[in-house]
Amino acid sequence: QVQLVESGGGLVQPGGSLRLSCAASGSRFSINAMGWYRQAPGNERELVAAITASGTTNYANSGKGRFTISRDNAKNTVYLQMNSLKPEDTAVYYCNARITVFGIGSDDYWGQGTQVTVSS
Repeated sequence: QVQLVESGGGLVQPGGSLRLSCAASGSRFSINAMGWYRQAPGNERELVAAITASGTTNYANSGKGRFTISRDNAKNTVYLQMNSLKPEDTAVYYCNARITVFGIGSDDYWGQGTQVTVSS
């Protein structure tokens, strides 16, 4: 079974930066794409950024110009660098991956979520 482990969340002041990490672990799998979603209380979960295995990126307008998604294929890890953070960025951030598990098939996997709080 594939698991996604997230880290890097925390409390930061407006204008500050955080880098989130998400590492996929398991065996006999390949990652088709990875991304980050976020969900604030009372809101729907929304896409923040995504990156394919080939390196193509996609950003929601909310983070465009401030956030950067990247990956380390050797470590099966995706990162989200968040700069110029705003209070409205406060949310639980979830890692998502579209993974093919050999012998089973492809499916979406989710991390447990990491809290990002932007406040003075």
